[in-house]
Amino acid sequence: MSTSLKILMVLLALVFAPTASADEPIRIRVVSYNIHHGEGTDGKLDLSRIAQVVSDAKPDIIALQEVDRNTKRTGNVDQAAELARLLEMNGVFGGNIDLQGGHYGNAILTRYASISSTNHQLPSLANGEQRGVMEADIAVPGFKLPLKFLATHYDHRPDENERIASCEMIAQLTRDWGDRPALLAGDLNALPESKPLMLLEKDWIRSNREVLPTIPSDQPTRQIDYILLRPNMGWKVVECRLLDGVVASDHRGILAVLEWSEPASN
Repeated sequence: MSTSLKILMVLLALVFAPTASADEPIRIRVVSYNIHHGEGTDGKLDLSRIAQVVSDAKPDIIALQEVDRNTKRTGNVDQAAELARLLEMNGVFGGNIDLQGGHYGNAILTRYASISSTNHQLPSLANGEQRGVMEADIAVPGFKLPLKFLATHYDHRPDENERIASCEMIAQLTRDWGDRPALLAGDLNALPESKPLMLLEKDWIRSNREVLPTIPSDQPTRQIDYILLRPNMGWKVVECRLLDGVVASDHRGILAVLEWSEPASN
């Protein structure tokens, strides 16, 4: 075989070789964690301990609840910014309550370079604490459009009406998303069999099909923290488990390892 023919065959093989990365699923590690403003069950305020618990899970995106920003009780620290620094991630904060000279709310951290967010206030009924949902667009390499990511913390009181209203608002917020890949993570203060979860599961899929108790942290008996996904076609749950930290917060964090494959077009 001549040298020129060999070169031609190599070139043809390169041109027509399958692209390995084109059909490979995109793996994302997601954590949701109610950090109790960094105060552990031992009464100690320790953000570095929170960061270590989260870091061990090697997350790509983190939804945090009960986060302080410049409040007196936590030493006037911007906790979202400090955790982002400790974890070497980008962070955004959504404040819902004015507290002790600062704010209290949710945060999203991510290792991805591009994130933009909007904080929406959830319905507040019967003089409860103002809650919110952060809507973020995160540019994940390999996605055709930025990933839609919602991070939230629902009302904790026994009456479900505010949680139900929050589910209805989120349904309105996401009504035009269609089949765009999206994740919802947070402390929903609702059990898997509750009406709020039933409402959410009209549009979302729980990452853990079996109940995975998250509270109290030392011996969890109830699941109220979740990571949900949509649409069903495209996502695959590789793993879902609790984080190892028992003392760092009164909640256990939850990790979902997910894979997204673009559904085949008809």
